[in-house]
Amino acid sequence: MKQKRKKIDYSKWGYIFILPFFVSFFIFSLIPLVDTVRYSFYEYFKSGLKQIGPTFIGMDNYVSLLQSDMLKYAGNTLILWIIGFVPQIVIALLLASWFVDVRLKIRGQQFFKVVIYLPNLIMASAFAMLFFTLFSNKGPVNSILMSMGLIDSPVDFLATAFGTRSLIGVMNFLMWFGNTTIMLMAAIMGISPDIFEASEIDGCNSIQRFFYITLPMIRPILAYTLITSIIGGLQMFDVPQILTNGQGNPDRTSTTLIMFLNNHLKSKNYGMAGALSVYLFIVSGILCFIVYRITNDDDPDGAKAAAKKKKKEERKYVK
Repeated sequence: MKQKRKKIDYSKWGYIFILPFFVSFFIFSLIPLVDTVRYSFYEYFKSGLKQIGPTFIGMDNYVSLLQSDMLKYAGNTLILWIIGFVPQIVIALLLASWFVDVRLKIRGQQFFKVVIYLPNLIMASAFAMLFFTLFSNKGPVNSILMSMGLIDSPVDFLATAFGTRSLIGVMNFLMWFGNTTIMLMAAIMGISPDIFEASEIDGCNSIQRFFYITLPMIRPILAYTLITSIIGGLQMFDVPQILTNGQGNPDRTSTTLIMFLNNHLKSKNYGMAGALSVYLFIVSGILCFIVYRITNDDDPDGAKAAAKKKKKEERKYVK
């Protein structure tokens, strides 16, 4: 009589290995997230040594935020994100296309990749302090411009909204374009060389190959880049906070939504901070969904719409 072999189930080890992640996520992410949403419906703050609440007030915190300067700070955040992201994605696409193009035969590619990615390793606080020193009234930039005779007196770059926003945008661009370039290079390298060879045989030039082959083929990575950039833009805090010493000067034109949230946390107004966090979560979710649907269209040429139209015409003909 044959003995039945005992089957060894190793699946339990997989659950054991992923258990620490779920425990950590539950304790440090899920519970605080639920508490944040709960506090957003309460009046809960400290006035001196006295604690007010928590008292349930429903949607009052959300209404108060809409009546405050939140929309102005949302506009500031959008402008700062656009200033940093647009040159970032354009330069990253150009560099990725150049480095991947075999015909250019660029030497020292590994060196240039390292140089491009290096700014991504610098802390945002260090970057902000560096730019604050460079563009201060007595900084190197003003000294160089004055020695060249281009200006007669120091330029206060941080005194105007255009100057401050431009510096913040340049810093965000320098910090993140290297990471974006590396990702786009990996995406372009994933395209089959046969496609490019066929396009050359058909007489496509570099511009046509870029817009009609490269961009459509790397749409998933472009969507990922855009979504992560939107989330990062909504969370913009450290660079403008340090550069403007937390004031958002001039006239709060560089105050972002997270700086506004930080002000509520400083004043220990946890109810308003929770409501603002929920607003940020909803807005980021909606924007990411829109970007995902636009950049991941499964029917870019309208084939499905054409098929539906044809079926309708056939039905009318049958009738």
